[in-house]
Amino acid sequence: MKVNLIIEGKQYQVTLKDLNARPIIAEVDGQTYEVWPEDEQTPLPAAKSSALTPVAPAAAAPTPAAAGSLTLSSPLPGVIISIEVREGQTVSSGQELYVLEAMKMKNSIKANRDGKIASIHVNPGDLVKHNQPIMTFEG
Repeated sequence: MKVNLIIEGKQYQVTLKDLNARPIIAEVDGQTYEVWPEDEQTPLPAAKSSALTPVAPAAAAPTPAAAGSLTLSSPLPGVIISIEVREGQTVSSGQELYVLEAMKMKNSIKANRDGKIASIHVNPGDLVKHNQPIMTFEG
């Protein structure tokens, strides 16, 4: 779907992918963005800049948390299928931590660092939102 947007007086032609997907993928002037629509009951604040977040090209996998971050957050909204670690367990970079089902696909989420799991904030079967904290590493 193509739409024309006017932001601060400047017109943009935006190509939107599947409007039912989350995030919605939008392309503006050759740049790809993720758009995370708010719930209908949530009023949108007036913004002075675009609410679009640039993302890497489609071939890149989502990163669960920034390198060095102590909190691992959900890369996508979905359902926690299983948790493969326990609090107090030492994990290695690349080790599977949990499985998240999102958009009918099971995603194995792996540790992006070595460390020890301090706390787990979810249980199997929990519905999680994008960027919701899943587990915390010891500092």
